[in-house]
Amino acid sequence: MGKRNKAIIYIILVIMSFIMLVPFVWMILTAFKTVGESTQMDPFVVFPSKFRLDNFDEVLHNVNFGRLYFNTIAMIALRVLCAVLTSTIAGYAFARLNFRGKNIMFGLVLFQMMIPSQIFIIPQYVMVSNLGWTNSLLGLLFPGLVSAFGTFLLRQAYLGLPRELEEAARLDGCNIGQTFLFVMAPLAKSSMVALGIFTAVFAYKDLMWPMIVCPDTNKTTLASALSKMQGQFTANYPELMAAALIACLPMIVIYVLFQKQFIEGIATSGGKL
Repeated sequence: MGKRNKAIIYIILVIMSFIMLVPFVWMILTAFKTVGESTQMDPFVVFPSKFRLDNFDEVLHNVNFGRLYFNTIAMIALRVLCAVLTSTIAGYAFARLNFRGKNIMFGLVLFQMMIPSQIFIIPQYVMVSNLGWTNSLLGLLFPGLVSAFGTFLLRQAYLGLPRELEEAARLDGCNIGQTFLFVMAPLAKSSMVALGIFTAVFAYKDLMWPMIVCPDTNKTTLASALSKMQGQFTANYPELMAAALIACLPMIVIYVLFQKQFIEGIATSGGKL
């Protein structure tokens, strides 16, 4: 590839990066505006006349962000733990073990991946309601107990490992559990990290399920609580953007601290967010 083609590609990537940043920058600017400035169209107001903190004070006073942060982080941590644990066990079983009905069961896993997740909301809610888990952390966790995508991802990871490793472990006297725990699972660590990243991002931005299972504002997640700030006919956009900016802070901090792991995980999985 010539230098000219590389330059064109870089220019296109830079332009696309700026376009992707526009909504985030607009959210930040709107958070410091007045209601009049945020809705004024002629002339269109880009920068606030004065950077005010009133919107942040009002939001922090009216919304219990401490509780929402706890609910969201706890849900993410538990979903990541459950998804990685169940997926790595199921993925190893589908990849390395031979048992009756294996292909049919794995076909059901693939079938679940092809069906929109919204179809499962009603049966999941019925189960959660019968268990008495509505308006609780267990209710938020319920859809993330298992992951069809994670099972598929970890199965592919184990299929990519040479069988000689298992044979050598068996010769050394390891049973199936020891072979999985001490030999194969450590080699699939990068795929587990990728699954953890995907699960955390999907759980953080999950909106519909928390709104349904946890209508109580103090027991729901950040995304669900923000949606309730949007009025049916009118909305205080500066306060809404201020709340959205506060809600973004955990993921921004996590990305800054674990940027290397994010990039390695996404590159290893071959996927995209």
